[in-house]
Amino acid sequence: MNTDAKYNTASSTHTGPYYKDISYREAGKFEETRYEKIHNVIFKSSDYASIIVAQEIANLIKEKQAKQECCVLGLATGSSPIKVYEELVRLHKEEGLSFANVVTFNLDEYYPMEKGNVQSYYYFMHEHLFDHVDILPDNIHIPDGTVLQENLHQYCIDYELKINSFGGLDFQLLGIGRTGHIGFNEPGSHYNSVTRSITLDHLTRSDAAPAFFGIENVPKKAITMGIGTIKKAKRIVIMAWGHKKAEVVKQTIEDDITADVPASYLQKHHNTTFVLDEEAAEELTRIKTPWLVGPCRWNDKIRNKAIVWLSQEVKKPILKLTDKDYNDHGMSGLLAEEGSSYELNIRMFNHLQHTITGWPGGKPNADDTYRPERNTPHKKRVLVLSPHPDDDVISMGGTFLRLIEQDHLVHVAYQTSGNIAVSDEEATKYAEVIKKMTSESDKEAIDAIILELRKKQEKAIDSLELRRLKALIRRGESYGATRFFGLPDAYVNFLDLPFYETGTVRKKPYGEDDKAILKKLIKKIKPHQIYAAGDLADPHGTHKVCLDILFDVLEDLKHEEFMSDCWVWLYRGAWQEWDIHDIEMAVPLSPDEVIKKRKAIFFHQSQKDGVMFQGDDTREFWVRAEERNQQTALKYHELGFAEYEAIEAFKRYHF
Repeated sequence: MNTDAKYNTASSTHTGPYYKDISYREAGKFEETRYEKIHNVIFKSSDYASIIVAQEIANLIKEKQAKQECCVLGLATGSSPIKVYEELVRLHKEEGLSFANVVTFNLDEYYPMEKGNVQSYYYFMHEHLFDHVDILPDNIHIPDGTVLQENLHQYCIDYELKINSFGGLDFQLLGIGRTGHIGFNEPGSHYNSVTRSITLDHLTRSDAAPAFFGIENVPKKAITMGIGTIKKAKRIVIMAWGHKKAEVVKQTIEDDITADVPASYLQKHHNTTFVLDEEAAEELTRIKTPWLVGPCRWNDKIRNKAIVWLSQEVKKPILKLTDKDYNDHGMSGLLAEEGSSYELNIRMFNHLQHTITGWPGGKPNADDTYRPERNTPHKKRVLVLSPHPDDDVISMGGTFLRLIEQDHLVHVAYQTSGNIAVSDEEATKYAEVIKKMTSESDKEAIDAIILELRKKQEKAIDSLELRRLKALIRRGESYGATRFFGLPDAYVNFLDLPFYETGTVRKKPYGEDDKAILKKLIKKIKPHQIYAAGDLADPHGTHKVCLDILFDVLEDLKHEEFMSDCWVWLYRGAWQEWDIHDIEMAVPLSPDEVIKKRKAIFFHQSQKDGVMFQGDDTREFWVRAEERNQQTALKYHELGFAEYEAIEAFKRYHF
């Protein structure tokens, strides 16, 4: 373990660049831990963290300008730095930040790859940064994915020499892949590797697959700066957002240096900071199990988390935990505060018991003191928000059905059309059926769609008419599922939020028009309950955008009288599930309800048997959801509760 405190702790007296901007200290969670070997800062919001990173870059540019020197930046692509570039563009346009003295070198590029391809990093950098600032074109350097194979070795040497000719990188911005790669330095990359051609790991290609409409379209090779090139940078900031990065972040920061996790080489760099959001940091020891790090500041949330962890760690039901179990697993401080394991166990058991309910809309004429939902009004107005036209049944289908059967006034709103997830093959099948049922005078439009599908170039953007057909396919499937549940068509809403309608995986930022559509619906329904997707791990980010829109709308509406009676419940299930200690409402499903949920999911036929946006989970969505619900039920059972077939879980959002 690296014991040099200047790398590892917030209590260090080091005054190097990572303390130059005091906002890192003020804005992020910044604590000392004996496990960590790379300096890191944790933020609640990746957007705010990105602004802080952009400020550091802007300050460096200004310092160099004052000295009449070039500022040499190493830049990254992918989703992680997008908000950094947005803030830099804003600083240029609104605060006069000039890039005239900036020289940039990008980390990598797919190979082979044309510059005009929308998936190229050349296109990405110009779209997000270079086309919007005053950087000199000659100062932009991006690996060229069109170099002939026989010239590639010399090209990489020349790229390395070009960086050296500017005195190396003043600042290197990095993201991290789930293989631990930085740039495209995949596992096995050497500590002193330089700019070169490399073969991409399958997991890296899998993560890129949504943007390329399938892993088969992702290039197998790339050009990348080497580890040796990166580690020569005077300053490195590496960003990681989201729970998918949590495990590799932990390995990089806490485990030994290994070629299996190339980012771990940064432990030896003298001036590196990891900038994380809370989800990316959740596997760090001081976050996941802070009682193992040192004296712990106990509160209800940490206590609940610790007791569930202890029960799972020693494989005992909660009520069987002993004083010795607590003492042997770093929780003696909690025991000292509370007095005995018996009191702790009873309190935690009762807490979890009270999350379990078969009445997600509240049980009429029942004491609701210890129930997750109110018993009044008996007939609630309920709004189920579904980012895609199948998230409702995949993630909360059993609860959805229960709410309808218990006579609540349920509305469902599909926030996006979901058209991009319908394959061309599926669209062709529907178009040909429609053609056979269409009169001769009306066949021209459908013939044009069929011709487009037959002649469509790889990665071409669908026409408006083709996107409309694909959206109608998703609508028809949604109606099939909601009718199966017994929900009248009048209570089914298709919002078609504009941010989604680009025809590509990359979406527009949401705006006032998106908010206005959702706001109008909420004001019309005046719901007592809103269910929304809190599952932010979907591979193309639609869930997060839809949730951000909802949060903004709730902020705008919070002073409306009806909102004082509105509770918001967040569901997961399609991509991940709530941890047991986070669950505030657990709805058990019977075997029959599990089967009904499965059948409802089956109505979404375009998303079965080879769904376009599978992520790294190869199971079909109905299998994922079923097994996650069963796993949640099993965890409750192992903690000492009744054995249920499955459980859907929810966490309340307080606005």
